[in-house]
Amino acid sequence: MGDSPPDSSPDVIGTEEAAGAPEQSEAGQALAEGSPRRENIWLNIGLNVAIPSILLSKGDDWLPMLGPSLLLVVALAFPVIYGIYDAVTRKKLNFFSVLGFVSILITGGIGLLDIDVKWIAVKEAAIPALFALAVLLSLKTKFPLVRTFLYNPELFNVAKIDAALSERENHPQFERLMKECTFWLVGSFVLSAILNYALAKYCFDGVADLSRGVAGDEVNAAYKEAFNAANGRMMALSWVVITVPTMVVTMVALMKLLKGIKAFTGYEMEDVLHNVPEERAQEMQKEREARANVVDDSDADPSG
Repeated sequence: MGDSPPDSSPDVIGTEEAAGAPEQSEAGQALAEGSPRRENIWLNIGLNVAIPSILLSKGDDWLPMLGPSLLLVVALAFPVIYGIYDAVTRKKLNFFSVLGFVSILITGGIGLLDIDVKWIAVKEAAIPALFALAVLLSLKTKFPLVRTFLYNPELFNVAKIDAALSERENHPQFERLMKECTFWLVGSFVLSAILNYALAKYCFDGVADLSRGVAGDEVNAAYKEAFNAANGRMMALSWVVITVPTMVVTMVALMKLLKGIKAFTGYEMEDVLHNVPEERAQEMQKEREARANVVDDSDADPSG
């Protein structure tokens, strides 16, 4: 008798159907495993930093009925409410909520209490400088902050990368890469501190002088108007003067990290980034496989 036909038992059919079934998406896997959802980074920054800053700078014009004190409370409410919501839903402290609350409280408090505006420049430089120090010191801990700012599970598929690093025994090389990226990240914060201080000095220079020559309640009103105008001007200029240069330095660190991940794991960027659509990642994987097949065929062709 000839060879028997392939086994078509239900077990084999079930196996083939399982093999042909599409893999569960990362989002589905996360829900199945009960892991915290990934947050919207733009909503995060908007509610914790952008909206409160706009309220402080333009609130007197848009919401004059609130008054300075209540306006500060409203601005502080955004990072507080978002931080509480994030802590309840994702079981973790939101970094931007803490940053937004502290920054808005200090800036608003200085304007509300008529404190010497020179402290605005000190505050603007102190916050990124403290971050730089914290990131640097965290290298000596079990939880380096570079994993919060760059190698973040909200951005990268950390479990997938770690598995590949273990398989290739490249964890030591990857840790050296993380240390190098830490220094770049520290540099971005130091640059931000310097630019913050210079911009604040430029914007708030002479604010107190604008209230001279008037008396009584007019002094306070003139000071508040000048303070809010300077605060709005600083916020508008910060996107060009501060955000762009520091973002360039941060992107250098991120590119180094992505290049290292590719070298130590073999994965392309779209294979390890969460925000790459699954369909696009599959298309790019097929394109790489097609190019690899073309190379293999040309090597096997004796006439080539």
